[in-house]
Amino acid sequence: MITLTNVSKTYPGAVTALDGVTLTIGRGELAAIVGPSGSGKSTMLNLLGTLDRPTTGRVRVAGHDVGALSDTELSALRASRIGFVFQQFHLSAGTSALDNVADGLLYRGLRPAERRRRAAKVLERVGLGHRTDHHPHELSGGERQRVAIARAVAGDPTLLLADEPTGALDSVSGQTVMRLLRELHSSGTTVVIITHDQELAASLPRQVRMRDGRVVDDVIRDDVIRQEVPREAPAAEVGR
Repeated sequence: MITLTNVSKTYPGAVTALDGVTLTIGRGELAAIVGPSGSGKSTMLNLLGTLDRPTTGRVRVAGHDVGALSDTELSALRASRIGFVFQQFHLSAGTSALDNVADGLLYRGLRPAERRRRAAKVLERVGLGHRTDHHPHELSGGERQRVAIARAVAGDPTLLLADEPTGALDSVSGQTVMRLLRELHSSGTTVVIITHDQELAASLPRQVRMRDGRVVDDVIRDDVIRQEVPREAPAAEVGR
């Protein structure tokens, strides 16, 4: 799903955010990219999500060489293959949960009625079928994050990037959000979680640890993998 080959990213002022990173994440993996502030996690997110291009090296996402695509082609790749979940939710304040999710499908070429039908279906799957008409200020933090997840997966992305998805939540809401992300993974979606939370990272099958723009450790835990693979995929309709 993702291949980085000797990737560096330098910003004006000679600030090197990534320094010679080589990394492969396979289809269907559930992985954490973990590190302290300034380690290069946010830059990594931008490159994995095709929001930015490397200064040197090659980034391939879903079989596409990011450096060889035009801006229009990158936008199409994001719309069709990649879902984003952010810590601050990024929901439209004056818009219902249903329309927040439906608006995420604007670039899929679907009619408004079909966008709303899909939005209602995925909100039901994340346990918010009874809150579709509520606005963000009427929802708890955990509910807003579930709306954000619903928006991210409504288009059936093959890759889901979650940036500190539990960072703004209490522990109970955070556990609910992580359960949803695990269900998406169990149904075949590649899920990459960017976090500074060491405990959260340790609960996932793979932890890619970063410091000073470099990958300093890459651990795959067989015991976590065995625990994470359920007998059935409870959220098979949410993502693929």
